[in-house]
Amino acid sequence: MTATAVEGQGEFVPACALADLDATNPLAVEVDGVAIALVKTEGEVFAIFDECSHAEIPLSEGEIDGCTLECWLHGSRFDLRTGEPTGPPASVPVPVYPVRIEGDQVFVALRAQMNTALKES
Repeated sequence: MTATAVEGQGEFVPACALADLDATNPLAVEVDGVAIALVKTEGEVFAIFDECSHAEIPLSEGEIDGCTLECWLHGSRFDLRTGEPTGPPASVPVPVYPVRIEGDQVFVALRAQMNTALKES
């Protein structure tokens, strides 16, 4: 399987099989060295950076509630569409990534500016 580029979104790379996702638990994956939580909810698949901006806890260990993901440690909630915190104590958003489904495979695109920001932090 090859990666493909989409203008403005970067290169889509394979992340997991669609069958690996269920609507009750996030899935932790690593894509090109970046920790990502994949979430299947409300008929869509979302990709969000797998670390709470408040306490550096894997968001993939949290709970899905509609289009939000809750960190299990302190209850910070993040919108899966935007990465914006929707509940305290987190106040800093986390990166989200474009997702594409092809057949039974989930692909994620890592935007160049996000890769740079993540590597520098």
